[in-house]
Amino acid sequence: MLHHVKLIYATKSRKLVGKKIVLAIPGSIAAVECVKLARELIRHGAEVHAVMSENAQKIIHPYAMEFATGNPIVTEITGFIEHVELAGEHENKADLVLVCPATANTISKIACGIDDTPVTTVVTTAFAHTPIMIAPAMHSTMYDHPIVKENIEKLKKLGVEFIQPRFEEGKAKVASIEEITYHVIRKLHKKDLAGKHILVTAGATREYIDPIRYITNASSGKMGVAIAEEAELRGAEVTLIKTKGSVPSLVENQIEVETVEEMLEAIENELKSKKYDIVILAAAVSDFRVKDKAAAKIKSGKPLTLELEPTPKIIDRVKALQPAVFLVGFKAETGLSEEELLKAARKQIERAGSDLVVANTLSAFGSEENEVMLVGRASVKKLPRMEKRELAERLWDEIIPLLS
Repeated sequence: MLHHVKLIYATKSRKLVGKKIVLAIPGSIAAVECVKLARELIRHGAEVHAVMSENAQKIIHPYAMEFATGNPIVTEITGFIEHVELAGEHENKADLVLVCPATANTISKIACGIDDTPVTTVVTTAFAHTPIMIAPAMHSTMYDHPIVKENIEKLKKLGVEFIQPRFEEGKAKVASIEEITYHVIRKLHKKDLAGKHILVTAGATREYIDPIRYITNASSGKMGVAIAEEAELRGAEVTLIKTKGSVPSLVENQIEVETVEEMLEAIENELKSKKYDIVILAAAVSDFRVKDKAAAKIKSGKPLTLELEPTPKIIDRVKALQPAVFLVGFKAETGLSEEELLKAARKQIERAGSDLVVANTLSAFGSEENEVMLVGRASVKKLPRMEKRELAERLWDEIIPLLS
C-alpha cells in the first residue's frame, strides 16, 4: 500500500477492512466524483481497484484514479486477463463490483450481456458469483426511457442492486458519496442483526407555544441516527422515527414527527401493526408541553406566563404493547453524581421494564462524542468517551449477546 493511501486507510471506520472493491467507471461526467469516492471507501478500510472505459478516460485521467486508489488502473483488457484477475471466480476475487457513475448505455449493455468495454467485461465476468452494485447518472429523460427502465428492472430481478440517483435540475444525478459508501458498507458488512426488526427514535421533540414558537431541547439526533444506521448496516430491518430538524439519516424506512403526541402515536402504530425484536428510545422527548397553546402568534413586548403540563411517558407504553420486546431506554441528567445517575437509570428499569438503559449527562447533546453507562437489570458497564458512531457500534456489540 502506497504511503499516501496508508495515511487515510481505515481512518473513519474498519467496516470495509479486508474487502476488495472494483470501481468500474463508465464515461459519464459524474466520473469526476470517483477520486473522492475511492478515497472515501479507503477511509473505511477498502482495497479499491479502478477499471475505466475509454470514454471515462476522456473525462478523468487514469493517473487521478491511480493516485486515489494506490493501485494500477485497468484501462484495457490485455493478455494479463485483468477482468478475470479482478472478478473471476478465485480466492482473490473482488468482494463487490461497483459501477459508478452508470450511464444509460452501460446499464443497457450489462442487461443484454454485452461486454465491449473494460467496465462491461468486468461486470460480465463477475455476474454469476460476485455482488454487483450500480449507481446511475444521466439526464432524467434518459432515465425515464422505457427500455432503460425495463433494463434496470431486469437487472434488479437478476440480483443487481441499484443506488437511487438524486433528481435535480432535470438530471438523475449520481447519489452522494456518503450514500454510495453507506450502501457499499451495508452490502458487505457482517449481518449479525439479520432477521431482526428494530425500532429506533432520534432527535428532539417540539411542543408549540403558538403556531411558530415551541419548547424543545439541544438534542441533534446524532446518537439515535447512528444507532439506527448501524443496525441497518448489520442487516436489521429498521424503522427510524425521527423528529423534524434532526440530522439527516440514510436509513431506508423513516417516519418524521414533531411533538410528543406524534411520536407516541407513531410508536404505538408500529408496535400494533408489526412485531419488533428491539426498541431503542434515543430521542430527547419533552417532559412538558403548554397546557393551552395560542391559536395565533403571541405579541411580543409584554411579560408572558406559560402553564405547562406533563407529557405522556412514551417508554411506559412499549412493554404494554409488546411485553417480549427488548427495550433500551436513554436517561440523560444534569448535576448528578455517577451513583445518582445509576439510581435514576435503575428507576426507569423498574417503572418501564427497560432491559437496558444508556445513562449519560446532558453535556453530550449536540456534540460528536458521548460518554455513557450501560445499566442492565443486574449489570453496569461504563464506557469511555468516544465518537457517537463508534459508540453506536459498541452499543450493538453489547446488546446482541443479551438477545439470546
